[in-house]
Amino acid sequence: MKIPFFDVGASYIELKNEINKAVSRVLASGQYILGPELESFEKEWAKYCGAKHAIGVGNGLDAIKLALTSLNVGPGHEVIVASNTYIATWMAVNSVGATPVPVDPILETNNIDPEKIESSISKKTKVILITHLYGQPADLDPILKIAKKYELNVVEDAAQAHGARYKGCKIGAHGNLVCWSFYPTKNLGAFGDGGAITTNDVELADRISLIRNYGSKKKYYNEEIGFNSRLDPLQAAVLRVKLRYLDKWTKRRQQIVKIYSEKLIGRDLTIPYVPVWAKPVWHLYVIRTRQRDDLQKHLSKLKIETLIHYPIPPHMQKCYIDTYLNTNTLPLAEILSKEVLSLPIGPHIDEKKILLIINEINNYFKL
Repeated sequence: MKIPFFDVGASYIELKNEINKAVSRVLASGQYILGPELESFEKEWAKYCGAKHAIGVGNGLDAIKLALTSLNVGPGHEVIVASNTYIATWMAVNSVGATPVPVDPILETNNIDPEKIESSISKKTKVILITHLYGQPADLDPILKIAKKYELNVVEDAAQAHGARYKGCKIGAHGNLVCWSFYPTKNLGAFGDGGAITTNDVELADRISLIRNYGSKKKYYNEEIGFNSRLDPLQAAVLRVKLRYLDKWTKRRQQIVKIYSEKLIGRDLTIPYVPVWAKPVWHLYVIRTRQRDDLQKHLSKLKIETLIHYPIPPHMQKCYIDTYLNTNTLPLAEILSKEVLSLPIGPHIDEKKILLIINEINNYFKL
C-alpha cells in the first residue's frame, strides 16, 4: 500500500461542488483582480484570526517582505530570525536589503528560544521575526516583552499555524504583523500561491494595502514605490470555502497526532513536545531520531513517503554559506537538520494507514 506524505487533491474531492460554484461565481463576475470576493475573504480571515484587518497578498514570502517594508526595514538594518525556519523567512529579510540574524531554537519545541534573543540584538536591529514552526506557536509573551524593552517591532511568520492558539488566543494579532501562506499543502491551502497579513494596526493595514498594489489606491496614481502582490479573487473564493472546514480538519489532525503520540515507541525516538500554553494545529508531525536517514529509507521501501523539514539550515545553504561561514553558534539548527523526520499527516488520511505507519516504525526500532 502506497502512503503519500500528503494528498493535496483530497480537499477538492471533498468540497468539489462548493468549490466549483465559488470559482464559477468569480469567473462570471468579470472581476479578476482585487474586488469584492477578495474583500469578503479578508474580512472572514481577519475575524477567524481575531484580528481587525487582513490584507491578501501573492504568497507567504511576499507577506513577510511587505510586512517589513511597511515597518520601514531596509539596508543597514538587522532582523532577528529563527535559525531552523524555512529559507523563505530569511530571503524575505534580504529582499528588503536587511540582514537576517539567526537565533537557535529550543530543542524540545523547535521554536526560537526567547532566552537567546536579547544577546543577538544590536543597534541595527529593527524587528524580531518569529516563526511558529510546524503549526505550534512560539512562546510569544517573553518575546513581546523583549521587543517592548528595546522598542522593536514583532512580525510573526504563521505560514504553518492557521488556527493555532497561544494561551487560549488564536495566532493572528499578538505581534505588530502576522504573515500567512496559503500554499496548497498548508492547513488552509489555495490552488496555487497565496498569502495574507493580519494586524490590529489600521495604519499598517492601509500601507500594506497600498504597497501590494503598485503603491496605488487609485489606478494610475502612485503614492509610493510598491509591488504587485495581490491575492487573486479565484484563490480567495477557494479559501472562503475551505475556511468553513478548517476547524473540522484541524480536529482530525489532532486526532491523528493523538494516535501517533500514544503508540510510537523507540529508544532513539523523540515525539513532539507541546507546552501547556500551546494548542498546535499540526501542519507537520515531526519526530526526531539519530537514525533518521536509515528510518526514512526503511519506510520508503515500504512505499511510505516521509519528508525532512528541513535538511539544510539556511546558514548552510549555498546562497548564505559565505555570509555565515564562521557561524559556530547555531548547533541546534544543525542537530535538528540531521534528526527530524516528518510523518504523513493530513485531515484525509485514514486511521488504517496511520496504524500501518506506526507499526512499521516500531518494527524498525525492534530490529
